[in-house]
Amino acid sequence: MRRCGPGVSLPKYLEADGLAARWREALLAQAVLRGETEGHRRHPQLVRIRHQIELVSFITTYLQHVSSEAVIRGYRFDGSKISPDRTDLQIEVPTGQFEIEWLHLAHRLRKRIPERYAIQLATAVPTLDPLFQVLPGDVASRERGA
Repeated sequence: MRRCGPGVSLPKYLEADGLAARWREALLAQAVLRGETEGHRRHPQLVRIRHQIELVSFITTYLQHVSSEAVIRGYRFDGSKISPDRTDLQIEVPTGQFEIEWLHLAHRLRKRIPERYAIQLATAVPTLDPLFQVLPGDVASRERGA
């Protein structure tokens, strides 16, 4: 089963390229939600949050979390690009979806950066971004082959 795009936010475990990609994709999503661009309205990053009431607030909070991880690692992401809106809302993620995304990330890191995989993914229960809440359930229908 192939993933359809970025998934549950696990910025703590992403390699440098993955973290930078999340940053770029979330900035693009923010621009779409603010009506600043016409393209990418069906981007996988937006599929998951489409049901949220505070779409812009959610994506800007997500961007802040990615930016915070970048700061921890000593990267320089331009935080001035993030809108000031924030939210406490969470997106519910079914356990099946979380597991498939965790396995996808583990597989990717095992191939690209084995030492990062060995150090950070050798945990039984990964730390999930506070924007997401795992609840019982299957793989999301948006997954190819789900």
